[in-house]
Amino acid sequence: MAWLEVLRAGARTTVQDRGREGHAGLGVGVSGATDVAAHDSANRLVGNDPSAATLEVTLGGLRARAIGAATIAVTGAPTPLAVNGEPRPLYSTLHLRDGDELALGIASTGLRTYLAVRGGVDVPAVLGSRATDTLSGIGPGPLRDGDRLAIGNLHGDLPIEELIPPPAPAADPVELRIRMGPRDDWFTPASRTALVQQMWTVSTDTDRVGARLEGPGPLHRAHRGELASEGMVAGALQVPPSGMPVLFLADHPVTGGYPVIAVVLEDDIPAAAQLRPGCRIRFRRVL
Repeated sequence: MAWLEVLRAGARTTVQDRGREGHAGLGVGVSGATDVAAHDSANRLVGNDPSAATLEVTLGGLRARAIGAATIAVTGAPTPLAVNGEPRPLYSTLHLRDGDELALGIASTGLRTYLAVRGGVDVPAVLGSRATDTLSGIGPGPLRDGDRLAIGNLHGDLPIEELIPPPAPAADPVELRIRMGPRDDWFTPASRTALVQQMWTVSTDTDRVGARLEGPGPLHRAHRGELASEGMVAGALQVPPSGMPVLFLADHPVTGGYPVIAVVLEDDIPAAAQLRPGCRIRFRRVL
């Protein structure tokens, strides 16, 4: 049986898969990989079933040893990767021998890197998923130095390609497409215009739950009443009383009581997942 031994857990590393859908009635969100595109690419490179769990590494810094032979791939934020001290490429299939050590440096841009191991990270599933939900506390806790992670058997044939093109570097500012609503009518016309015309910056208050944004001025409400709690989705731009929007990510709450002025398109959420503090954003409205 093969394992990964965690020698250094990094700033924050969690186990993630594609999440646990269908439990909102219990107050449990989907969670799962914040950048699903990078997570899926890593699994693809090692021939894993799409349901296999990976490691989501925030900012880098992970170091691990293979106990037994293992096949891995690393995707997501561009991070220096080395095996036994030798640089290796991201977005490629890498074969480790028993005792080989892999190390991730600090990401130069972006925020989240994904490590897939052929067969998947085998931790106990909770409500059908191995994902760590940092808001509810469901799933395994963040990795710690000395942890040993079993490798599962959720794999098929290895793909023909052992290297796939990484995504293009992020622009500055990052453009995120949005659809207005469902509560854009709770804001003044000037604020609806300001949402797409002014530049927004990711604050230091950002995690898997969401990213608080800062801008030249707050968004102002046209209605001062109370809003009943409504269902929330990843990509929702909820506006609290401060007037500065919060962009919800994978571990967002199931419901919220502040109005949602717009929602980022699902295809753009992987780009939003890689936004680190200081990144600049412009929103583009689509029909």
